[in-house]
Amino acid sequence: MASKITALLLIIAISLLQLSVLAQKKTAAALPRNNTETANSTTIHQEVDFNVSPGRLYETLLDSKQFSEFASLLGEFSANSARIDPSVGGAFSLFDGHITGRNIELVPNQRIVQAWRAANWPAGVYSVVKFELEKQGSGTHLVLDHTGFAGGLHDGLASGWQSHYWDPLTQHFK
Repeated sequence: MASKITALLLIIAISLLQLSVLAQKKTAAALPRNNTETANSTTIHQEVDFNVSPGRLYETLLDSKQFSEFASLLGEFSANSARIDPSVGGAFSLFDGHITGRNIELVPNQRIVQAWRAANWPAGVYSVVKFELEKQGSGTHLVLDHTGFAGGLHDGLASGWQSHYWDPLTQHFK
């Protein structure tokens, strides 16, 4: 029961964060569909294609062993660099603790929404990361939206998605 209440409180907190981000977006100029930064809103939007099914990609992003396998391809992280509880409200620690958070919404093989933070951010500061997985032939079209982080972090985070997720995932699935 306590875990359900904790998960509900987490969902409410993240919902309030999302409403704040949406309010910021309404006051900002129209944003193009790529990495964007304005005075009032910071968003990363990236789209990537993978030659695996949505189910396989979904599982890889939420399974400690598989995530650690692709992360270790970078040569910077241990073979057990990920600890992931693949349930709603479940905590995760990625890249040897450099990224932590909780799963907010999980729609099997379709969507992962996470409260996501880097270890060097101030305590209690989280952003929202959403992975949308769309079947595309025999592969998957992934749409990432990362919102709710300080504007000065935009470029580092945007390049980090490419170098720490998309490139090693592509290599992992070969």
